[in-house]
Amino acid sequence: MSRFEGLRTPEGAGLMVFGGFTVMALVGYGLFGLRPELLPSVDALLAFWRISFQFFAQVHIVLGAVVLLVFLFRYAGIRWLPALVAVYGIALASEYLGTGYGVPFGNYEYTALLGSKFGDRVPWVIPLSWFLMAVPSYVLARVTFPAPGQRWGRLLFAALVLTLWDLALDPAMSYQSPYYWRWADTGPYYGMPWINLAGWMGTGVVIMGAVEALGGPRWAPKLPVKWLAGYYGITLLMPFGMLVLEGLWMAVAVTLAAYAGAWAVHVLWSARVSPVPGRRQESSPTLSGEGP
Repeated sequence: MSRFEGLRTPEGAGLMVFGGFTVMALVGYGLFGLRPELLPSVDALLAFWRISFQFFAQVHIVLGAVVLLVFLFRYAGIRWLPALVAVYGIALASEYLGTGYGVPFGNYEYTALLGSKFGDRVPWVIPLSWFLMAVPSYVLARVTFPAPGQRWGRLLFAALVLTLWDLALDPAMSYQSPYYWRWADTGPYYGMPWINLAGWMGTGVVIMGAVEALGGPRWAPKLPVKWLAGYYGITLLMPFGMLVLEGLWMAVAVTLAAYAGAWAVHVLWSARVSPVPGRRQESSPTLSGEGP
């Protein structure tokens, strides 16, 4: 099985549920999270909102994990499990260093809104969220840099696609109360220091190198690109939608411009390496959703 067969499949249904939850969470956040005066003065509803708001980010990550893991099992068996362990470990180590010593992201700390923490510093869902976006970032980078000789281009572009997520994620989660994490080192981008993006790129390159070394070139081609692009978009929609609802228009513009730039790189590089008429070349993944 190497192609996404539509929404009438477990992974298709999972994508719809994931998208539906994301939209409902954003609607609730826009209606009540930013306008608590709209909440009816009913104790049960108020209690439900307080609980749901505390857990909706955690549920979004866990639900996204279930959807992605089912998808990976169906298309690649268990060959991706070593990459999951490696990415989780690398991300945990980076976050643990960051929350303790300010390296490589700057000084920050997580609040209680993301649940239980390792060593009272890193919520357990955070390293998992790195894996959830590392997989589509790596596979999407293969579309642009599919050849074995393009390894460094693929790893750097995959790390970039992963890092772009943080342009929406960070201001959405740390700029306005309630905070999911707080910066001690501040910077010009909604309080985020620029070193954070360098930390994301550096950690991203290490993560993508681990994915590549642990069999990514063997199991990633089996994953439908179209599905993963949709999954990436739904995951991005949560923080991006929060930016729109909060009116953080500079972050909205920066995020859109950055993704437009990444798309331009894909288009220009794909045109550069497009097949010469009359010359037979090996197939490569495409954004239509097919794999080699």
